[in-house]
Amino acid sequence: MNDILEQILEKTVSDLSKRKREISLRDLESMEFYCKKRRNFKKALDNKNGISIIAEVKKASPSKGVIRTGFDPLHIAEEYINNGARAISVLTDEPFFQGSLSYLEQISKISTVPLLRKDFIIEPFQVKEAKAYGADAVLLIATMYNGTQLSELLSAVNEFGLQALVECYHEDEFHALDWDQVEIVGVNNRNLSTFEVDLHRGVSILSQAPENVVRVSESGLNRPEDILFLWKNGIHSALIGEHFMRQDNVGEAVKDLISGFEAMK
Repeated sequence: MNDILEQILEKTVSDLSKRKREISLRDLESMEFYCKKRRNFKKALDNKNGISIIAEVKKASPSKGVIRTGFDPLHIAEEYINNGARAISVLTDEPFFQGSLSYLEQISKISTVPLLRKDFIIEPFQVKEAKAYGADAVLLIATMYNGTQLSELLSAVNEFGLQALVECYHEDEFHALDWDQVEIVGVNNRNLSTFEVDLHRGVSILSQAPENVVRVSESGLNRPEDILFLWKNGIHSALIGEHFMRQDNVGEAVKDLISGFEAMK
Protein backbone atom coordinates (compact mmCIF):
# COMPACT_ATOMS: atom_id res chain seq x y z
CA MET A 1 0.00 0.00 0.00
CA ASN A 2 1.46 3.37 -1.00
CA ASP A 3 1.72 6.49 1.18
CA ILE A 4 -1.48 8.19 -0.01
CA LEU A 5 -3.57 5.06 0.56
CA GLU A 6 -2.09 4.71 4.04
CA GLN A 7 -3.03 8.32 4.82
CA ILE A 8 -6.53 7.77 3.46
CA LEU A 9 -6.95 4.56 5.46
CA GLU A 10 -5.81 6.25 8.68
CA LYS A 11 -8.23 9.14 8.16
CA THR A 12 -11.06 6.76 7.20
CA VAL A 13 -10.62 4.78 10.42
CA SER A 14 -10.74 7.98 12.47
CA ASP A 15 -13.77 9.45 10.69
CA LEU A 16 -15.64 6.16 10.75
CA SER A 17 -15.19 5.85 14.49
CA LYS A 18 -16.74 9.29 14.91
CA ARG A 19 -19.69 8.53 12.57
CA LYS A 20 -20.48 5.30 14.41
CA ARG A 21 -20.82 7.29 17.63
CA GLU A 22 -23.21 9.72 15.94
CA ILE A 23 -25.48 7.28 14.09
CA SER A 24 -26.54 3.77 15.06
CA LEU A 25 -27.35 0.75 12.92
CA ARG A 26 -30.97 1.21 13.94
CA ASP A 27 -30.83 4.81 12.69
CA LEU A 28 -29.57 3.58 9.31
CA GLU A 29 -32.36 1.02 9.09
CA SER A 30 -34.96 3.76 9.58
CA MET A 31 -33.71 5.90 6.66
CA GLU A 32 -35.83 6.44 3.56
CA PHE A 33 -33.83 4.33 1.12
CA TYR A 34 -32.85 1.43 3.36
CA CYS A 35 -35.76 -0.84 2.35
CA LYS A 36 -36.10 0.23 -1.27
CA LYS A 37 -35.72 -2.33 -4.05
CA ARG A 38 -32.18 -2.36 -5.40
CA ARG A 39 -31.27 -1.82 -9.02
CA ASN A 40 -29.17 -4.65 -10.50
CA PHE A 41 -25.66 -3.23 -10.92
CA LYS A 42 -24.20 -6.38 -12.48
CA LYS A 43 -26.99 -6.68 -15.02
CA ALA A 44 -26.58 -3.02 -16.02
CA LEU A 45 -22.89 -3.58 -16.77
CA ASP A 46 -23.23 -6.86 -18.64
CA ASN A 47 -23.97 -5.29 -22.02
CA LYS A 48 -23.81 -7.89 -24.80
CA ASN A 49 -23.84 -5.28 -27.56
CA GLY A 50 -21.19 -2.86 -26.36
CA ILE A 51 -19.46 -1.33 -23.36
CA SER A 52 -21.50 -0.11 -20.39
CA ILE A 53 -20.33 3.27 -19.11
CA ILE A 54 -20.17 3.85 -15.35
CA ALA A 55 -20.02 7.65 -15.24
CA GLU A 56 -18.55 9.14 -12.09
CA VAL A 57 -19.69 12.12 -10.01
CA LYS A 58 -16.34 13.38 -8.77
CA LYS A 59 -15.42 16.88 -7.61
CA ALA A 60 -11.74 16.43 -6.67
CA SER A 61 -8.90 13.97 -6.12
CA PRO A 62 -5.77 13.93 -3.92
CA SER A 63 -3.44 14.12 -6.92
CA LYS A 64 -5.34 16.67 -9.07
CA GLY A 65 -7.12 18.82 -6.48
CA VAL A 66 -10.47 20.29 -7.57
CA ILE A 67 -11.38 18.82 -10.95
CA ARG A 68 -14.72 20.54 -11.48
CA THR A 69 -15.68 23.97 -10.21
CA GLY A 70 -19.37 24.86 -10.08
CA PHE A 71 -19.96 21.28 -8.99
CA ASP A 72 -23.66 20.27 -9.05
CA PRO A 73 -23.91 16.51 -8.38
CA LEU A 74 -27.63 16.24 -9.11
CA HIS A 75 -27.38 18.02 -12.46
CA ILE A 76 -24.35 15.94 -13.42
CA ALA A 77 -26.20 12.71 -12.58
CA GLU A 78 -29.23 13.78 -14.61
CA GLU A 79 -27.00 14.50 -17.60
CA TYR A 80 -25.34 11.11 -17.26
CA ILE A 81 -28.67 9.29 -17.09
CA ASN A 82 -30.18 11.17 -20.03
CA ASN A 83 -27.19 10.52 -22.30
CA GLY A 84 -26.59 6.80 -21.99
CA ALA A 85 -24.66 6.02 -18.81
CA ARG A 86 -25.64 2.54 -17.60
CA ALA A 87 -24.62 3.23 -13.98
CA ILE A 88 -23.30 6.09 -11.87
CA SER A 89 -20.39 6.08 -9.43
CA VAL A 90 -20.70 8.61 -6.61
CA LEU A 91 -17.64 9.66 -4.60
CA THR A 92 -18.64 9.89 -0.95
CA ASP A 93 -15.20 10.34 0.64
CA GLU A 94 -15.03 13.88 2.03
CA PRO A 95 -11.42 14.51 3.20
CA PHE A 96 -9.63 13.53 -0.01
CA PHE A 97 -12.23 13.71 -2.80
CA GLN A 98 -14.63 16.37 -1.45
CA GLY A 99 -17.46 13.88 -1.80
CA SER A 100 -20.45 13.36 0.45
CA LEU A 101 -23.04 10.76 1.36
CA SER A 102 -25.59 13.52 0.78
CA TYR A 103 -24.69 13.43 -2.94
CA LEU A 104 -25.54 9.74 -3.02
CA GLU A 105 -28.83 10.40 -1.23
CA GLN A 106 -29.80 13.24 -3.60
CA ILE A 107 -28.99 11.24 -6.72
CA SER A 108 -30.82 8.17 -5.46
CA LYS A 109 -34.06 10.18 -5.44
CA ILE A 110 -33.95 10.72 -9.21
CA SER A 111 -31.81 7.90 -10.60
CA THR A 112 -33.17 5.27 -12.97
CA VAL A 113 -29.79 3.49 -13.16
CA PRO A 114 -27.77 1.65 -10.47
CA LEU A 115 -25.60 3.69 -8.12
CA LEU A 116 -22.14 2.69 -6.89
CA ARG A 117 -20.86 4.13 -3.63
CA LYS A 118 -17.19 4.85 -4.28
CA ASP A 119 -15.34 5.24 -1.01
CA PHE A 120 -12.80 3.50 1.18
CA ILE A 121 -14.94 0.73 2.63
CA ILE A 122 -13.25 -1.05 5.52
CA GLU A 123 -16.15 -2.16 7.76
CA PRO A 124 -19.62 -3.70 7.27
CA PHE A 125 -21.05 -0.53 8.88
CA GLN A 126 -20.15 1.37 5.71
CA VAL A 127 -21.92 -1.21 3.55
CA LYS A 128 -25.09 -0.75 5.61
CA GLU A 129 -24.53 3.01 5.41
CA ALA A 130 -24.33 2.78 1.62
CA LYS A 131 -27.66 0.93 1.55
CA ALA A 132 -29.29 3.53 3.79
CA TYR A 133 -28.21 6.38 1.51
CA GLY A 134 -29.47 4.69 -1.65
CA ALA A 135 -26.52 2.80 -3.15
CA ASP A 136 -27.05 -0.38 -5.12
CA ALA A 137 -23.38 -1.40 -5.00
CA VAL A 138 -20.14 -0.53 -3.24
CA LEU A 139 -16.51 -0.38 -4.30
CA LEU A 140 -14.13 -2.69 -2.43
CA ILE A 141 -10.42 -1.96 -3.00
CA ALA A 142 -8.50 -5.23 -2.66
CA THR A 143 -5.15 -3.61 -1.98
CA MET A 144 -6.48 -2.14 1.30
CA TYR A 145 -7.36 -5.46 2.93
CA ASN A 146 -5.51 -8.11 4.91
CA GLY A 147 -6.43 -11.68 5.78
CA THR A 148 -10.15 -12.37 5.57
CA GLN A 149 -11.22 -8.71 5.51
CA LEU A 150 -12.32 -8.72 1.85
CA SER A 151 -14.25 -11.97 2.31
CA GLU A 152 -16.03 -10.55 5.37
CA LEU A 153 -16.97 -7.37 3.51
CA LEU A 154 -18.29 -9.38 0.55
CA SER A 155 -20.40 -11.40 2.97
CA ALA A 156 -21.78 -8.15 4.39
CA VAL A 157 -22.54 -6.89 0.89
CA ASN A 158 -24.52 -10.07 0.22
CA GLU A 159 -26.26 -9.90 3.60
CA PHE A 160 -27.45 -6.34 3.00
CA GLY A 161 -28.68 -7.10 -0.52
CA LEU A 162 -26.13 -4.99 -2.40
CA GLN A 163 -23.49 -5.87 -4.99
CA ALA A 164 -19.75 -5.17 -5.03
CA LEU A 165 -17.21 -4.01 -7.57
CA VAL A 166 -13.91 -5.47 -6.35
CA GLU A 167 -11.06 -3.30 -7.58
CA CYS A 168 -7.50 -4.56 -8.04
CA TYR A 169 -4.33 -2.65 -8.81
CA HIS A 170 -1.91 -5.57 -8.97
CA GLU A 171 -1.98 -8.98 -10.59
CA ASP A 172 -1.23 -10.81 -7.33
CA GLU A 173 -4.32 -9.22 -5.73
CA PHE A 174 -6.37 -10.35 -8.71
CA HIS A 175 -5.22 -13.97 -8.48
CA ALA A 176 -5.85 -14.04 -4.74
CA LEU A 177 -9.57 -13.31 -5.19
CA ASP A 178 -12.17 -15.89 -4.21
CA TRP A 179 -14.15 -16.19 -7.43
CA ASP A 180 -17.01 -17.89 -5.60
CA GLN A 181 -17.64 -14.51 -3.95
CA VAL A 182 -16.66 -12.05 -6.68
CA GLU A 183 -19.24 -11.24 -9.38
CA ILE A 184 -17.82 -7.96 -10.68
CA VAL A 185 -14.09 -7.23 -10.87
CA GLY A 186 -12.30 -4.06 -11.87
CA VAL A 187 -8.68 -3.32 -12.61
CA ASN A 188 -7.34 0.19 -12.18
CA ASN A 189 -5.12 1.05 -15.13
CA ARG A 190 -3.21 3.62 -13.08
CA ASN A 191 0.07 2.73 -11.40
CA LEU A 192 -0.23 3.91 -7.79
CA SER A 193 3.49 4.62 -7.55
CA THR A 194 4.01 6.56 -10.81
CA PHE A 195 0.36 7.48 -11.62
CA GLU A 196 1.05 6.39 -15.20
CA VAL A 197 -1.82 4.73 -17.07
CA ASP A 198 -1.32 1.45 -18.91
CA LEU A 199 -4.54 0.28 -20.53
CA HIS A 200 -2.87 -2.84 -21.92
CA ARG A 201 -1.78 -4.01 -18.47
CA GLY A 202 -5.30 -3.60 -17.12
CA VAL A 203 -6.84 -5.52 -20.00
CA SER A 204 -4.24 -8.28 -19.68
CA ILE A 205 -5.19 -8.82 -16.05
CA LEU A 206 -8.95 -8.59 -16.62
CA SER A 207 -8.80 -11.13 -19.44
CA GLN A 208 -7.89 -13.78 -16.84
CA ALA A 209 -11.19 -13.42 -14.95
CA PRO A 210 -13.64 -16.34 -15.04
CA GLU A 211 -16.15 -16.13 -17.88
CA ASN A 212 -19.15 -15.48 -15.61
CA VAL A 213 -17.51 -12.48 -13.89
CA VAL A 214 -18.27 -8.97 -15.20
CA ARG A 215 -15.06 -7.05 -16.02
CA VAL A 216 -14.61 -3.32 -15.50
CA SER A 217 -11.74 -1.15 -16.72
CA GLU A 218 -10.97 1.90 -14.57
CA SER A 219 -8.89 5.09 -15.01
CA GLY A 220 -7.34 6.87 -17.96
CA LEU A 221 -10.20 6.26 -20.41
CA ASN A 222 -11.24 9.21 -22.55
CA ARG A 223 -11.41 8.29 -26.26
CA PRO A 224 -13.74 6.13 -28.39
CA GLU A 225 -10.59 4.23 -29.37
CA ASP A 226 -10.07 3.28 -25.71
CA ILE A 227 -13.61 1.92 -25.47
CA LEU A 228 -13.18 0.01 -28.74
CA PHE A 229 -9.98 -1.57 -27.40
CA LEU A 230 -11.81 -2.71 -24.27
CA TRP A 231 -14.70 -4.14 -26.28
CA LYS A 232 -12.40 -6.08 -28.60
CA ASN A 233 -10.77 -7.62 -25.52
CA GLY A 234 -13.95 -8.82 -23.85
CA ILE A 235 -14.31 -6.06 -21.24
CA HIS A 236 -17.90 -5.34 -20.24
CA SER A 237 -17.70 -1.88 -18.70
CA ALA A 238 -15.62 1.29 -18.31
CA LEU A 239 -15.61 3.51 -15.22
CA ILE A 240 -14.89 7.10 -16.27
CA GLY A 241 -14.76 10.14 -14.03
CA GLU A 242 -12.10 12.78 -14.58
CA HIS A 243 -12.57 12.97 -18.36
CA PHE A 244 -16.27 13.74 -18.02
CA MET A 245 -15.76 16.11 -15.10
CA ARG A 246 -13.41 18.28 -17.15
CA GLN A 247 -15.93 18.80 -19.97
CA ASP A 248 -18.23 21.83 -20.15
CA ASN A 249 -21.20 19.61 -20.99
CA VAL A 250 -20.94 16.24 -19.25
CA GLY A 251 -24.00 14.83 -21.00
CA GLU A 252 -22.61 15.60 -24.45
CA ALA A 253 -19.28 14.08 -23.40
CA VAL A 254 -20.96 10.78 -22.50
CA LYS A 255 -23.04 10.77 -25.68
CA ASP A 256 -20.03 11.60 -27.88
CA LEU A 257 -17.91 8.85 -26.34
CA ILE A 258 -20.63 6.24 -26.83
CA SER A 259 -21.54 7.33 -30.35
CA GLY A 260 -17.86 7.53 -31.34
CA PHE A 261 -17.33 3.97 -30.16
CA GLU A 262 -20.48 2.74 -31.92
CA ALA A 263 -19.32 4.29 -35.19
CA MET A 264 -15.98 2.45 -34.94
CA LYS A 265 -17.35 -0.96 -34.00
